[in-house]
Amino acid sequence: MKRIISTPDAPKAIATYSQAVEANGILYISGQIAIDPATGKLVEGGIEEQTRQVMKNIGAILNAAGYTYKDVVKTSCLISDMASYQKVNSIYGTFFPENPPSRAAYAVAGLPLGSLIEIETIACH
Repeated sequence: MKRIISTPDAPKAIATYSQAVEANGILYISGQIAIDPATGKLVEGGIEEQTRQVMKNIGAILNAAGYTYKDVVKTSCLISDMASYQKVNSIYGTFFPENPPSRAAYAVAGLPLGSLIEIETIACH
């Protein structure tokens, strides 16, 4: 059985997808970009501000589904410029201070709305 997760505390989907779907005790969070859910716009600033917003959006979805960052087992980070990798990593790491999830990081040519970063997440109980 699958359960669709939706919360006003994270950005609304900008295409045909759900914020997250839970199936068999596994939560699949769609790729989150740095949209401020209050304004519906990308946050101002650079990669650090955008990474923080992405992680906040992920946290809001985790919370809405009854999960925490400790339940995250895998993430995929899509970054517009790998020269920003260390900055992304330093902020990302503050959300996973112990036992971080497995992760892949990719450089990509373009992200929705000109975002500098997108992160998709898998969590389980």
